[in-house]
Order: sequence, then structure tokens, then C-alpha cells
Amino acid sequence: MKKKSLGVNAFLNGLRSVLNLFFPLITFPYVSRVLSVPGIGIYNFSNTYISYFILIAGLGIATYAVREGAKYRENKDKINDFVSQIFSLNMIATVIAYLLLFASLIIFKNLRNYISCILIFSLQILFTTLGTEWIYTIYEDYTYITIRSIVFKMISIVLLFLLVRRPEDYLIYAAITVFSAVGSNLLNFIHARNFVHIKLTTKTNWKYHLKPILIIFASAIAVTIYVSSDTTILGLLKNDYAVGIYSTSVKIYQIAQGLLSALLTVTIPRLAFLWGRRHISEYNQVLSKVIDSLGILVLPAAVGLIMLSREIILIIASEKYLPSVNSLRIISWAIIFSIFSWIFSDCVLIPAKRENFVLRNTVITAIENIILNFILIPFLSYDGTSLSTVIAEFTVMIMNGYSCRDIIKPVIFKKDTLKNLLDSIIGCVGIVVICLLCDIGFKSLWLKTIFSVVLSVIMYGAILILLENKNAYSMLDRAKMILKSKL
Repeated sequence: MKKKSLGVNAFLNGLRSVLNLFFPLITFPYVSRVLSVPGIGIYNFSNTYISYFILIAGLGIATYAVREGAKYRENKDKINDFVSQIFSLNMIATVIAYLLLFASLIIFKNLRNYISCILIFSLQILFTTLGTEWIYTIYEDYTYITIRSIVFKMISIVLLFLLVRRPEDYLIYAAITVFSAVGSNLLNFIHARNFVHIKLTTKTNWKYHLKPILIIFASAIAVTIYVSSDTTILGLLKNDYAVGIYSTSVKIYQIAQGLLSALLTVTIPRLAFLWGRRHISEYNQVLSKVIDSLGILVLPAAVGLIMLSREIILIIASEKYLPSVNSLRIISWAIIFSIFSWIFSDCVLIPAKRENFVLRNTVITAIENIILNFILIPFLSYDGTSLSTVIAEFTVMIMNGYSCRDIIKPVIFKKDTLKNLLDSIIGCVGIVVICLLCDIGFKSLWLKTIFSVVLSVIMYGAILILLENKNAYSMLDRAKMILKSKL
């Protein structure tokens, strides 16, 4: 199979991530003004609730499939057999997820206010399974799903502005969100036949697949608990208003996190392939490139988000969501920890078949996060949920890093890596100065935000170049090459 450019894949997956996040970024300012805060709370609670059942249906299969399938992708017979087995296991898990969902709706009477919204979101369970996006990840092919995302996001935005007009239209908003997220997954399933032949089979070889899948699944449950328990516990201890306020800061945080993680997603199959073939030297080179590239992007992203939290809330939501400013400032720090935690888990531990360490670390972190939520929410409300997330992300980053210390030591403890960190910190001082000056110099919200962002990027880049940062020079050379090729 022809090796695809990580740069092109990162761009395509980044574009897809932007589109996936662009939908709420464009729609949320409109929706937050049309719908009531409690309506937004019901929408977010239902979405969070369904995420648990999507997790059950997923069963950790996507992560496992990418790791194992990357080794078979050059053998047509083996990959066809492997994909059919994995898809069949995925469908069994999907049926179980629906049975558990319907049982919970019957048993828990306090869910009846949310039942309509939950049922709409439940369509995601089936269509996520049919989407088989892990096949595209195995083959490092992001072109089709990126084009598909553009089309369906555009249709969804048009539908939103046409159909969501009143405070009680949050159910319509939920349906449009589902259509935007998974509406085209049936097309994904059909198009995947260009790579492999998928069929349901009773010969799933479950004894071989089940143990690593369940370990990864258990890790995914723990991750979901410490990511989603904030919203769930906040809804239980406080009210829909608090959930609506907190959800605003989380949505913005997830946008920034999603953009930065695009590079990680496209490197996972390459790293799994290299580790599986024992190409350690090349594996270290790719991992080093990922760590260095994200090292100079993550810190300024977090600092910029902290400095412009108020302006971003006003632009994306409105004045009635201003209480979420402090929550956003707190949770922005979690971006740094979550990205590096993800590098250690998905790019190192899982390809190295150390998923048992990922499970242990995430279970400990999930327990820690639940305890912190019950301690902090009664006193700090939605600010407490943000703080618990930051502490949890920091904890799991340290634990994951320690668990793969023997692998990352020759990659991360280098003079260049440490210099990158110092350069980034100095560059962030420039970002803080620029944002403070723009806050003093501009009265207009839009002018202040635009000039803060543009001048911060220029200042940060200039500082890195003055400090002779190799990654900055590399990115600059790449940009010049792209520019020359277009002229």
C-alpha cells in the first residue's frame, strides 16, 4: 500500500475535526439565543446520557481494530476476515447497548422528562457502528469522510436556521445534531467496500479478540466517566441551568482540544504499523515529530483561550452565558494535560500492547474525578466541575507517562524537546502581553478579539524564530514550499 503523507492526513483530519466542531461553533451562538438555558441543559444531559450507550456499542473496538488491522492491511484475505469479525462483534455490542438503554428508560422514572430527546440521540448508536470509520483510519484515508462531512454539515446548518425558531425547538436541534454527526454513516459503510469486503459472520474468533477489546473498553468507560461524570453529577446536584452554563465552557474547550488532537489521530495507525513491524527507529522518529509539533502548539492554545475567555463566550454564546467565563479559564489548562495524556496512551501504550496500564490509570483517575466532583460541585458549582477535570487530566497524564517511560525516554528527554518547552513558555509571555494591550486599546469586542488572535500568532511565531526554534523553522519552510507550489 502506498504510504500516505502524515502532513496531508493531518490536514484532512484537521479539516474534518474543524467541520465537526464548526457545526456547534456556528450554530451554538444562534441556538443559545433561541433556546432557553434549561432547554440547552436538557439537550446536553440527553446527549451525555446517550454517550454511555454509544460507548457500550463501541466496546473499545475502534481502537483495537486500528492497532491490529494496521498489521493486516497489506494482506487482502487477512484484512477481509479481520474486518468481518470485528464488525460482527460491534453489531452484537450495539444490540446489547439498545437493550440496556430501553431498560434504563423503563426503570428510571426521573428520565421521563428527557425521554424524547434521549430517543432522538439514540440513533447515533446504530449509525456510529455502521460508519466503520476505523476502516478509514486503518488505511489512513481521510479524503472521502472529509468531503462527506462538508456536505452534511452544510445541509445541517441550513436545516437548523430553517427549523429551530422557538425556545421549545431543542428536540429539532437534537435531530439535526444527529443528522450532522452520523447521517452519512450508511454511505460510509457502502464506500468502505472499496477497501474491504464486510460481512456478518458467526466465526468471530472472539476468544482471541475479546480480552484486549474488553481491556480497552474498560479504559474507555473510565475515560468517559471522568469526562462525562462532570455534567451528570452537576445535573444531579444542581440544575439544568448549571449544566447549560458549564456545557458552554466545555463546548469551547472541546473545540480547541479537537483541533490539536487531529495530528494525533492520523499518526496512530502509522505508529501501530511501525511498532507491530518492530521498526523502532522509524517509530521513534514519528513519535518525536508528534511530540515536538504539539509541544509548540498546545501551550499557546491554552494561554490564548484563557486570555480571551470572556470575548469568546460573548461571541459564541451571549451575555447570559458570562458566568461560564471562569469555568472556561479553569478548564483550558486541561487541554495541555489531555493532549499529552493521549499521546502516551494511544500513540505509545496501546500500540505497545500495554492497554492494561491504560485501564489501571484511567480507573484510578475516574474514581478520583467522581470524588472531586462530589466535593467541589456543592461549593463551586460549574467552576468545581472544571477544576476536577483539570486535576483528573493532570493525574492521568503523569500516570500514562510513567507507564511508558522506557519507550518515551529516548524521545522526550532530549535537549531539543526541553528547548521547545522553554521556547513555548517564553512565546506565551508575548501572547499575554499582546492580549493585555489589545484589551486596553480596543473597545470593540470583535476588533479586540481579531487583533488579539492575529498579533498573538505573529508575536509567538516571531519569538520562536528569534530563539532559533527548529520546529518553527520547519513549519516556516513547509509553508514557503506550499506557497511556491501554488504560485
